[in-house]
Amino acid sequence: MQRLGLISAAAMLAALGLAAVSRAEAPASAPRFTADGKMEFPKDYRTWVYLSTGMDMSYSEAAAANPDAHMFDSVFVNREAYDGFQKTGHWPDKTVMVLEVRKGATKGSINKRGQFQTDRLGAEVHVKDAARFKSTGGWAFFGFNSDKPAPITPPGAGCISCHEAHAAVDTTFVQFYPTLLPIAQARKTLSANYLKDEAGDAAVK
Repeated sequence: MQRLGLISAAAMLAALGLAAVSRAEAPASAPRFTADGKMEFPKDYRTWVYLSTGMDMSYSEAAAANPDAHMFDSVFVNREAYDGFQKTGHWPDKTVMVLEVRKGATKGSINKRGQFQTDRLGAEVHVKDAARFKSTGGWAFFGFNSDKPAPITPPGAGCISCHEAHAAVDTTFVQFYPTLLPIAQARKTLSANYLKDEAGDAAVK
């Protein structure tokens, strides 16, 4: 009886250990949603992998330029997704990318020239969840003006169609991420639409 008791205790400890490992391996940065389908803002995104920053970028030549107003957009991605991309050149399920938009300023402290970032104006989150967003290829956008849960961006919105038509990899603008583009080139995961855009640009030049 004592031997059986020891075996049972050992089995219980092993089960608890496996449960702990399972919890530890669960992606801490996986997307989370409310009961009504809104996405919870990933408040710790600034601890994720930094990909790139653009300044005053626009995908439209007709965009009005204001010399006194500048914006920075910085992109962060969860570590699990970044590691997956390194291996395959594609984004794995539960990828979460945050585009953070901040004001640019010239006057401040000891700065005499150039721009630096100030207040956050908003954020756009690009999420891959194959089961939840099956009808849109597994991807969806959410726009945040605060840290409160936000509804999904309608599938017909301009940002989605632009990404589908011009994104380098998996509806994401890897062409603007200098540390990832070489990986996609080496893995041959660049989209046909992106390669067509590049060929057109080369012909114009």
